[in-house]
Amino acid sequence: MSLDEATAAFLAQAAEGGGKPLYEMTPDEVRAMNDGFIELYGPGPDMASVENLTVAAGDGHQIPVRVLAPSENPRGVLVYYHGGGWVVGSPDQFDTLARQLAAGTGCTVVLPDYRLAPENVYPTAANDAWDVLTWTAERFAGLPLIVGGDSSGGNLAAVVAQQAVREGGPDVSFQALVYPVADSDTENATYLDPANQLMLDKKAMDWFWELYTPDPTTRSNPNVSPLQGDVAGTPPAVIVIAEHDVLRGECEAYAAKLEAAGVPVQARTFSGQMHGFFQFVNILPGSAAGIAYVCDTVSAHLDSL
Repeated sequence: MSLDEATAAFLAQAAEGGGKPLYEMTPDEVRAMNDGFIELYGPGPDMASVENLTVAAGDGHQIPVRVLAPSENPRGVLVYYHGGGWVVGSPDQFDTLARQLAAGTGCTVVLPDYRLAPENVYPTAANDAWDVLTWTAERFAGLPLIVGGDSSGGNLAAVVAQQAVREGGPDVSFQALVYPVADSDTENATYLDPANQLMLDKKAMDWFWELYTPDPTTRSNPNVSPLQGDVAGTPPAVIVIAEHDVLRGECEAYAAKLEAAGVPVQARTFSGQMHGFFQFVNILPGSAAGIAYVCDTVSAHLDSL
């Protein structure tokens, strides 16, 4: 199938504006470009409370976190790790999305501002993700604990879900993975498919990998490539997959690995969508459908508890 009309029009408009591809830009240039979307996303639903706090990392760094509570009696707590190739992204950029997830699930959303590459290479982001998870489990003890994220954030969510089982850590109840980076293999069929070379193409993903893991020998580590890890005992999952995405193959493989290990998993491929569609709140109609699907699956899980 072809791209949906809204996405095709969005990409055509972006092409008219010119500009360099991601892999020819500096990290700061990409960050500035992404910040330009914040105004377009809009403000998002009102929350009962919004707190900007810090979490102490193991190395003494203070990790900023934004805590968005939709009500005084949330149904659970969702730690949502934003996407951006471990190089870009911030709570400000993902605030509207986080508010929609909070409103749609009834869960308090914790949005970490984990440290980015290349200033902080692996394992810093993974360590920050774990430190925020353990802090959240303590602060919101008694509430079902959910991890989620998109792209590189989905990678971090899958990583901490495995780590929690492996190390006897927090009891994670559910994982919501939106086109997660599951493996470092960029030579598979979906990476090489010309139909998938859109906003995120093979060259851009190689660029992200080089910035996050300049030592390629680390890329087979399960804390980098969760597809290489042991998923037995990890919590039930929902996986959102974009049809036109260089990551589609590894997302499908991760869903299959969870299922083979006996982990309940719901995986849905969104036809006509490209990588990144989920975060384009109020810009691409597919985003609303993706968010509704995640909120519905999280809500159904909470109903089952």
